[in-house]
Amino acid sequence: MNGIAHLAVTVKDMEKSMHFYTHALGLKKVFDIPHPETKKPWIEYLYLGGRNFVELFYDGKADNPWKPNQCGFNHICLEVDDIHKACEKVTKAGYKLDDEPKQGLDFNWQAWVRDPDGIRIELMQIDPKSPQAKAMSGK
Repeated sequence: MNGIAHLAVTVKDMEKSMHFYTHALGLKKVFDIPHPETKKPWIEYLYLGGRNFVELFYDGKADNPWKPNQCGFNHICLEVDDIHKACEKVTKAGYKLDDEPKQGLDFNWQAWVRDPDGIRIELMQIDPKSPQAKAMSGK
């Protein structure tokens, strides 16, 4: 395994979702893929950094709200260099944080926001003392 190549999210309103992911989170649209049969818009590809992308699929219909203790998908965690700058970008783009930045039990700084479809997104600044930083450095 080399990593997570992309995260795929089906959205109800592409315009609102594109605004959130590009303006609030700073991802860049890099290309789109039309549906092979209808040729209508199907997937928007956003560049996250490194070798990572977010795919936004059109035409979501049913809500899939997160509930505590549910099995399956819980949230997306995006690593940021500066938690406070990332949160400021989110709020300046017109979105409300669920939680202000705070240091977690693993020493990393984290804050939470939801995309227009309610998907929970954790923003995380890795602290050098964290177990994640140690695992990545091989210590």
